[in-house]
Amino acid sequence: MSRSALVENVTAMLADAGFTVSDRCAIRPKSFDLAARRGDDLVLLKILGNVDAFDAATGLEMRRLGEFLGATPLVLGLQTRDEGLKEGVIYFRHGVPVLSPDTAMDLFVYDLPPLIYAAPGGLYVNIDGDVLADEREQRGWSLGQLAEELGVSRRTVSKYEDGMNASIEVATQLEELFGSGLTRPVEVFEGADEVGTDEGSPDEHAVDDEDDVVVAVLRRAGLAVHPTSRAPFTAVGEDRDGDATHVLTGHSRFTETAEKRARIMASISRVARTRSVYVVDRAARDAVGETALIEREEAESIADADELDAIIRERAGTEPA
Repeated sequence: MSRSALVENVTAMLADAGFTVSDRCAIRPKSFDLAARRGDDLVLLKILGNVDAFDAATGLEMRRLGEFLGATPLVLGLQTRDEGLKEGVIYFRHGVPVLSPDTAMDLFVYDLPPLIYAAPGGLYVNIDGDVLADEREQRGWSLGQLAEELGVSRRTVSKYEDGMNASIEVATQLEELFGSGLTRPVEVFEGADEVGTDEGSPDEHAVDDEDDVVVAVLRRAGLAVHPTSRAPFTAVGEDRDGDATHVLTGHSRFTETAEKRARIMASISRVARTRSVYVVDRAARDAVGETALIEREEAESIADADELDAIIRERAGTEPA
């Protein structure tokens, strides 16, 4: 299956599952292909045939964007170099959950979250330690008795009851012994790693000199600025007071490529519930979709958040948030 066909299939599947889906981010560089929302769940999806193509820099960018926008980064793919992705299993690449189309279908359409995740050494499940302890005690078994049945140490059984995860083999043994499921689903929407201190603050990506004007506008408007490196927008502006207001921003000469980028930003904004603004040298119109266009000279005169918000709403035709 071609990557384009895979993206189309995923888009249709998400729509069937009740998600609002953005246009495809068909520009480069791009850290994700689609944004999709259902209720409070916002996901940023990277779609690949071979997930080995997902590199560390893209993983970090997606996780940063997840923190900025309150979104879950996910990779959807068909295979690795060595094998196809198994149905019902969550994998991880560079801190981002990875799933197959079949697993995504179960999760999004049928509300059947995966029970198994891949980690170094094999496949594992989350054991519900409280249920395991209750089942053992109801049978009058000691930790030692259950350990003997499983062929593990008493200490290992104690760790299972304290919440340690178990291999597929052990989980199968437990279910055979007790005749009931003891596993908890993998929390896909909480599965991405937070950006660690060894990876730097989410704000530390350097801003290109030519984009200084965007950063200056956002900062004068009282917004915290989160620069990006591979997204279809230059930066995310966030209200410093904890307000839910976010502004996706871009900056360049107004070319055919810039228009395409602004249109994609508008689509993402509708899904992510953000504002969108593009700073250009000269503009012959007010907006591209719901992305407001502001000329550089005008942008440099914007004094505060209210003025920026009013310009975006007037030109993009949107209501106050």
